[in-house]
Amino acid sequence: MLDGVRVLDLTTSIAGPYATMLLSDFGAEVVKVERPGGDDARHWGPPFLDGESLWFLSVNRNKKSVRLDFSVPEGREVLAGLIDSADVLVTNLLPTAQRKFGIDAGRLRSARPDLLHVSITGFGLNGPYAARPCYDLIAEGFSSVMDLTGPSGAAPQKVGAPAADMLAGTDAALATLAALNRRAVTGEGCTIDIALAESMVRFMAPRIVPFLGSGEVPRRSGGTDSVIAIYQTFDTADLPLTLGLGNDGIWKRFWDAVEDPAGAEGEEVATNAARRANRGQIVDRIQTILRRRPRAEWLERFSKARVPAGPIYRVDEVVEDRHLLERDTFFRIDQNDRQIPQVSLGIHVDGEAAGYVAAPPRLGEHSEELLRGLLGYDCEKIQRLRTLGVI
Repeated sequence: MLDGVRVLDLTTSIAGPYATMLLSDFGAEVVKVERPGGDDARHWGPPFLDGESLWFLSVNRNKKSVRLDFSVPEGREVLAGLIDSADVLVTNLLPTAQRKFGIDAGRLRSARPDLLHVSITGFGLNGPYAARPCYDLIAEGFSSVMDLTGPSGAAPQKVGAPAADMLAGTDAALATLAALNRRAVTGEGCTIDIALAESMVRFMAPRIVPFLGSGEVPRRSGGTDSVIAIYQTFDTADLPLTLGLGNDGIWKRFWDAVEDPAGAEGEEVATNAARRANRGQIVDRIQTILRRRPRAEWLERFSKARVPAGPIYRVDEVVEDRHLLERDTFFRIDQNDRQIPQVSLGIHVDGEAAGYVAAPPRLGEHSEELLRGLLGYDCEKIQRLRTLGVI
């Protein structure tokens, strides 16, 4: 779908590389420019696969890597040529660093009005915090998600994956797609400003908006307190499960499924508001019932009754789930004598899941190929850059 679109990826870590991998999965050509030490995530481990970080391998498929020191004039000349060849530039450098290296939107778009300039930073390109460095952890704490994660009385907890990074990366890819659509009509580029903190704050909108409208501050409760009266985990005879009774119809079907239809009756449970007021008693009653049978049996019953429920998987159980396997959620890329595990986009178009073009690149693996093909450099010039340590 994005065949013919070239993206210059100047990012490191997770959010930026994830954004460009999303674009690459839809067909964009992604040229990944890495400083001499490589993407920071190349060093994040263990675990490693044949010496390469599996964190890095998780967000960098379908890309070509150029090792380039653009802190020196010779490197900036190469970078300028690569920028001229690109439709989209993605960077996660802070605004001051962008200006230092001459890759800020103001400078580049004055010469290239059609360029899509995408910045992914912690707090955005302006405002009091624009100069602050940021990681996923900082954005999660800033957004209030950590304050609301974990059991009551416990310390704040980070989400179990780099949520702010993944959200910001998705936002960057989404905004780029919209900008490419407009550019196809008008020829105009734009400056896209993505902030990890704001992507994470938006994620918290279902908590923030009720506070803004009511003044009621939500508190950490271990996932047992929700606007939906019964929406939490329960123990069974063996393993825990999740259960969401989100409307009156589901509420009645649940009690039929547990062979206690009378449990759905009475003014004290007739509406979600009533059930919230009596949540404690209802939860105790449901817990007593669910402890009588194993999880697998309950899940089968709830599935037949169209009651939302599910297991609480470990990672090793997720990757063995037959539904996910049938939908090609996990795959491996063959590279020489090894296989690189990957997680698909989970997006199906015309019945097919997005595939892949190439394995995540080794550092600088495509430097010579791209300098020859994109910039027309000859052997002598490429060797000179190698001698200088620029590439």
